[in-house]
Parts: sequence; structure tokens; C-alpha cells
Amino acid sequence: MRKDFLNLVRRRPHDSATRDSANHPGGGKAWQNDGWQNHGEDGSARTFGLALAFALLSAACSASAAELTLFDFERGFDSSKVNTTDATVSAAKSGRGSALRVATGHSQPWPGVTLVAPKGQWNLSKFGHVALSVRNTGTESVMVNCRIDNPGADGTKDCVTGSVSVEPGDTKELRVPLKRTSDDKLGGRLFGMRGYPVTWGGLGTVNPTNITQLLIFVNKPSADHVFEVDDIRAGGSWTPPTAWSHDAEPFFPLIDTFGQYRHKDWPGKVHSLTELQQRRETEAKELAAQLGPRDWNQYGGWAAGPQLKATGFFRVEKHAGKWWLVDPEGRLFWSHGIDCVRMFDSTPVEERASWFENFPGDQLEFAEFIVPRAFALKGHYAGRSPKCFSFAGANLKRKYGADWKQAVPDVIHRRLRSWALNTIANWSDEGVRLLRRTPYTDAISSRDTKNIEGSEGYWGKFPDVFDASFRESLRRSMAAKRDKSAGDPWCLGYFSDNEMSWGDETSLAEAALRSPPEQAAKREFLADLRTKYGDIAKLNEAWSTPHASWDALLASREAPDRKKAWADLTAFYTKAAETYFRTVREVIKEAAPNQLYLGCRFAWVNARAAAASTKFCDVVSYNLYRRSVADFVFNGGADVPLILGEFHFGALDRGMFHTGLVPVESQAARAAAYADYVRGALRHPQFVGSHWFQYQDQPTTGRVYDEENYQIGFVDIADTPYAETIAASRGVAAELYQLRMKQ
Repeated sequence: MRKDFLNLVRRRPHDSATRDSANHPGGGKAWQNDGWQNHGEDGSARTFGLALAFALLSAACSASAAELTLFDFERGFDSSKVNTTDATVSAAKSGRGSALRVATGHSQPWPGVTLVAPKGQWNLSKFGHVALSVRNTGTESVMVNCRIDNPGADGTKDCVTGSVSVEPGDTKELRVPLKRTSDDKLGGRLFGMRGYPVTWGGLGTVNPTNITQLLIFVNKPSADHVFEVDDIRAGGSWTPPTAWSHDAEPFFPLIDTFGQYRHKDWPGKVHSLTELQQRRETEAKELAAQLGPRDWNQYGGWAAGPQLKATGFFRVEKHAGKWWLVDPEGRLFWSHGIDCVRMFDSTPVEERASWFENFPGDQLEFAEFIVPRAFALKGHYAGRSPKCFSFAGANLKRKYGADWKQAVPDVIHRRLRSWALNTIANWSDEGVRLLRRTPYTDAISSRDTKNIEGSEGYWGKFPDVFDASFRESLRRSMAAKRDKSAGDPWCLGYFSDNEMSWGDETSLAEAALRSPPEQAAKREFLADLRTKYGDIAKLNEAWSTPHASWDALLASREAPDRKKAWADLTAFYTKAAETYFRTVREVIKEAAPNQLYLGCRFAWVNARAAAASTKFCDVVSYNLYRRSVADFVFNGGADVPLILGEFHFGALDRGMFHTGLVPVESQAARAAAYADYVRGALRHPQFVGSHWFQYQDQPTTGRVYDEENYQIGFVDIADTPYAETIAASRGVAAELYQLRMKQ
């Protein structure tokens, strides 16, 4: 199996940022013009009420040639007429005059207000963004979100969103870029990417000529908040795309020999081989001068902190009211890490001969970076295995020379320590991890298991945990860890699988019943039902079903009315979930009894599955793509340690075509968002670590597996670190343990 196999087993769809991000009030929920709606998994909708509108707000004339005031709270504002969701509003005096005071509760997932355009719409086509001033007058940090809508916006399409984190007493600007549709004439010659250099529209874009309302809200708060908004305005300028709106020919090739976008320049772009090689020497001096936090021990634990029991392995302990990891030497350890620490990724080159200038794959020197066949799950190449090439790998060889395979892992470890990162997290290169210079996590997979045929999910069906193949698959996966990560004090522990489709509280039970008679999960469920009811007639009475016999139920592929069968369906769901976590734990502990089971990296999870995880996981893991986790509420019921398996932010100011799942305006904004997110996790009593996804930007023209081409790295495609993000990482780590210890 190639080392970059992990590249082929994961990730989410482009719109999955909406599952918990601020793009709209809630994953699967849409805050529409007629109020809150919750779209369940069965497609039903429940209206939560309130046609949120500000009919009495007046818009002022343009304040200047560069700005347009959208709302003026000085004149004729009657707060009693404002409709809200789990919030109250009032007029407040600010340093600049009057402001809108918003007090949000936390009984609803997305408390806030809507500001409707007084005349029905605004034409903001001349402007680049909408901005407002936010002052936090409460006692807790708050992440305030602003969404800008076209008609029909549902939180995923026809809207754009921005957010800002504000500490108590502080005032910040919340700016939302007006990312828009455009008229491109490339005639379908671009394909296989999540983001494009010219935007056709779709998710995360608006038509600026028809903006109808602004939504201001807090995303899933765990406490009440009070803040003031003022000075709501459109500003900045927008310059239409300068090229290729009319003629496709000058556009190709669009990628230079280093894998970068040709038609744009930016700070940090590589322009020559000499420049690339000079950066190696420049960075070596910087790393020698900045060796990392002085109060960390060899593992990155708090050497200057309290001494706890040392076991020779990582463990968890609740200390001073907060959960912690404890390193092998008995020092408090908070996992500040990064995913996908590997040396390169690849992008399809098949059907793209005209895309690449001076293509290095044509040179024998770089033949090792050609991947003849790589499987694609989704997108243009779905179901095929196109030829691919790694520009990132070619750049490493250019930069570090013939011995790049030995030089690069050493540089990676020195970088991580200098950048104040103490964990090599999931999906990372084994050769880098096993140098044992930075603590790391590992993972096992049940991918060879027979699945529940009646189940479904974006990344595939759910494994049949009652089939013998489940434990066998896990054991094979864990056997590969012997004499490597198993028993290694540098390895924190193991994740299992990733972002599984846990569905709702009856989904796995219903899936079992929809499966064929030979399905192990179905037979297990029927055995439980026979034990409970004995006679099929008693089950029919409880479920209002017409099954002639138990064999008839076994042959049936229909699920019952979930309301009538709720008790039985949820009981079996719990059994399936607990069997999953119990079996994984047993397999891990057979081979690595001293290491932690770190959970399955929840992205979507119901309370029943979350509760099951607490019985068997040493640490429960979540991939949370949102602006802040300071208000995160664990729905599993128990007080257990949690770890953040993935998060990121991205911008479009460095030659990339897609921001990733949580967009920000610039590298400076990305750095600020990083610091806010990690500090929020540090303040949360349950989180014991946060892992950024990922080490390097994805290929400019999209990775093969699912077309992702996100600006989400600590380094770019040419191995150049993003200085702003590195500075943020170092800045957070300078106070990491002290901030965590604060009450």
C-alpha cells in the first residue's frame, strides 16, 4: 500500500462546512425569510416561527464615495417592533452614538436577529464587503456571525457569512466579503476542483445586486451573551476578473512548473529555482534561532508545571477542574498538533495536458513523483484511477537536493518544535512519526468489514459490528502497528475510522431491518426481539405490523413506523454503538494496553452514539469546522476528555482557489482565527488538544480523491511556511499552559 493511501480514505464534501460552521444557523437547518426551519433526515420541515424583520430601520444615504450605510440606529428606531429568535434587542448608546444591543439566550441553537433591507433590497455590486462594529458588553467571549442573503438563501446557497470573536469589553469589526458569481467564458475547460480561479457561483456566493437581508446570530452558544452592533455598512471596492471572461486561449497553461497559479502574484510565491533553494538557508537560520518553548520538556509537556504520576506513557487525568493529557514523564500535556504531516500529495494530470507550464513530470529527474494510477471517489474522475503528479514532491527534491527523503523529515520535526506544535496528528507519514522526536497519534480502520447493507452515508455504509469480519478487520489493522506505534511511549494512542455516518437515534436499527436475511446485524436484532416478545403476534401488536412469522420478518426489507417501534429501535441502536466502541477498545488494548483509545472523530453524531462512546473511549474526538469551540456542549452526557481532530481556516490571497471549510478574508484573519479557536479550546474544561487540518496546502488543481484544493496548510505547495499562521501558533503556545490553568 502506498504511503499516501490515507489520502484515499477520507474527507468531507465542500458544503460540509455548513454542518457546524457559521455559514448558516446550523448544519441541516436553514434560517430562511419565513423563519427557522429544521430539515430532518426524512426531509420534513418544522417551522420554528418568527418572520424576522426590521421594518422600521432606515437606511441612510451613502456616507462617502467609498461606503454605503445600510442601517442607521440614530433615527426613528423602535426596538419593540423587532422580531427575534431567543434574543432581545434594545437601543444602546455607544461611543459613536446609538447602537443596537442584542442579548441572546442559549435555548435555541442559533439565537439572533434579521435586518431586512428597508426597501426590499440593496444593490451592493460596487462594493467588496459588508462590515459592522461589534462590541462585547457581556462577561464571556462571544463569536458573532453575520450572514448576507439573496432571495431563497438557505444557509448553504445564495448567501455568504463572516464572523468575529470578541472578548468582554472589546470592540471589533466583523467583515463579510461579497464573494460573488461571475460570467466566465472558459467553456467547461476547467474541471476536477472544488474551487476555481473564476467563480461561476454556487455555494458561498451571492448576487450583490439583490441583497435582501442580514442575519446576525451566535452559533450554538452554551451561555447567554450580550453585544452591541453599530455602523453597518457596505465598503471596499470590487474589481471584476481581468482575464478570460471572453477568451479562453490566453488562460492556458494556468499552472507554473512549481504547481502555482500562473496568472497572479502574491507574497511568498516562488519565481525561480534559485529563490526556492535560498529559502532553505533562510529558514534554517530562523529555526536555529527559534527552538521552541523553553518551558516544554522533550514531549512538549509543561516542564515548569506540576509533577504528576509518571507511567511511561500518555494518559488522561482531571487536574484543577480541567481534563488534561499527562505525558510519559508525568507532566501536564495539551496536544497542540497538526494533521497530514507528510511529504507530498498529488493531483490528476490526465486530460489536462494544456494546464501545466514546463511540466516537471516530463523530466526524468522527477519521474518518481508520477503516480500512474490513483483512485478517485468523487468529482470529475469519480470511479476512475487517473494518472497523477506531485508538484509538492518535486519541489522538495528541488529545494533539498538528492537526499531530500532524509532531509525533509528532519526539517519537519525542527519546524514543529519551533512553531510550538507538540503533536503529529492523524493521517501523517509513518516515516516521520517513527523518528520519535515529536509525540504522535495513530489510527486503525475497519474498512475491510462487511457493511450493513441497508445503511447509507456520504463516506460509505456503516460497518456491521456484529459480523465476525469487524473484529478481524480491526485486528489486521492493529497488527500492522506492532513494533511500530504499539508500545511506543511517543504515541498518544489511536483513533478509529473517521467521520462515520451515525445518523439519528434509530438509523442503524432501521438499516439492519432493511438489509438482507444473511446480515449479521439483522439476525442479532431479531434475536433480541424474539427474546423480548416470544410470539411474533406480540411484536406485531406493538409495532402495528403484519409479519406472518419471525422468518417473514427476517425476509422483509421494510422498517417499521419508528414512533411505534421507537423503544426497540433505540435499544438496538445503543447496542450497535456500544458494540462498535467496545470492540475497537478491546482490539487496541490487546496490542497496546498502555495507550489511549481516542475515539472515532465525530463530525455528525446524535446523543445516543455520543453517550456510547463515553463508556469505552479514553478520549472522545470531534472534527469541528467552526469559528470557535469555546461554547461547545458535549451531547454525550458524561464529563469526559475531548480532543479536536480537525479544524482549519483559509483565504484566497495566496494564489489558491478555495478557502477550505471555514473561509476568512486574509492570512492575517486566518492567523487571528487560529488563535481564537485554540484559545477557546484551552478555556474549555473538556478539550485536551486541538489538531489543525492540515500541514500543507492541497494541490492547486485538486487532489485526486475528491477534488479538494484548499488553502489550509501551514506551508504552501512550494514548502514555504505561512508566516502569519506560524506566528499565531507560536503566540498561542507562549501562553498555552498558563491559559489552560486559569480558572
